[in-house]
Amino acid sequence: MMFGLPEHVVVATAGVWGLLLAATLLVLFLHWRWPGRYSELIDRTASWWWMIGAFTLAIVLSQTAAIVFLAFISYLALKEYLSLIPTRRIDRGLLLFAYLAIPIQYYWAADDWYTMFIVFVPVWMFLFFPALMALRGDTQGFLRAVGTLSWGLMLTVFCLSHMAMLLVSGEVYNPVAGGVGLLFFLVVLTQFNDVAQYTWGKLFGRHKVTPLVSPKKTWEGLAGGVLTTVLLAAALGPYLTPMNWQWSALAGAVLGIAGFLGDITISAVKRDLGVKDTGGLIPGHGGILDRVDSLTYAAPAFFHFFRYFFTP
Repeated sequence: MMFGLPEHVVVATAGVWGLLLAATLLVLFLHWRWPGRYSELIDRTASWWWMIGAFTLAIVLSQTAAIVFLAFISYLALKEYLSLIPTRRIDRGLLLFAYLAIPIQYYWAADDWYTMFIVFVPVWMFLFFPALMALRGDTQGFLRAVGTLSWGLMLTVFCLSHMAMLLVSGEVYNPVAGGVGLLFFLVVLTQFNDVAQYTWGKLFGRHKVTPLVSPKKTWEGLAGGVLTTVLLAAALGPYLTPMNWQWSALAGAVLGIAGFLGDITISAVKRDLGVKDTGGLIPGHGGILDRVDSLTYAAPAFFHFFRYFFTP
C-alpha cells in the first residue's frame, strides 16, 4: 500500500499524470507554433488537470471521500438535467425527493447492500414519483413529466452510482488492486475511449454513424477508438483487476461500445432540447453531464459484466 492505495493503482495513476503532462507540453508547443489555432485544446487540457486532480484526491483520501465525490457528480449531473428539461410548475416541489434519492442510493452502495441498491431507483422511486404526481391531481402533461423525471433519475443517479458500488464491492473480489483498481480501470478506459474515438475520427473519419444525432461521430472513429481501448484494456487489466488479458480485452470492448452509446444518447437529448452543451461548468467540455455521458452506460455495463463473470 502507498498513500493508502494499492501499489498498482499508485503506479497507474502516476502513468496517467505523466501522460497528461506530456499532452500539456505538446498542446503548449502547438499553441506557441500556431497561435490561436489550438485554443480549444488549451481549455480542454486545463480542465483535465482539474478533473484528474479531483478524482485522484478523492480516491487518495478514503473510500468514503470517493463515494461522497461520486455522489456529488450525480448531484451535479441531475441538477444539469433538471435545468434543461421542461418541468411543470406543480412538480417543482417534488424535485426535492429526486435530490434526496442521491444520498440514499449512495448509502446502499457504501453499505454494499446490493439488493437495495439494485431496486431502490428502478422500482421504488419509479413507482413513487408517478403516484405522488397523480395525488396532486393535475393530469396535463402527466405522462411526459413522469417519463422525463424517471429517466433522468435512472441515468444520473442509478447508472452513475454503479461506480460507487464497484468501488465498495470490488474490495472483496479484486485481490490485485481492490475496488479502487476496478474503478480506476472503468473511469480511465472510458475517458480514454472518448479521446481515442475523437482522435481517430478526426484523422480518418469519413462515414457518419448517426449524422442527425452526433454529426462528428464516424464509423472509423468508433472502430479505431474501440480497438485502441481494447488494446489498452488488455495491457492494464491484469495489472489492476483479477481478469487476464483476454477477459480484459473483452471488458475493453464492452466499455468502448457502451461509452459510445452513452455519448450519443446524451447527444440525442441535447438535440431534442436544442442545446449544444448541458452546462458550462468545465471549459472546453461543457457541463458535468457532457463529461460523464459515456459513464452513464459504461459504469453499469462494466459493473454487471464483472459481477456476472468474476463474483460467486
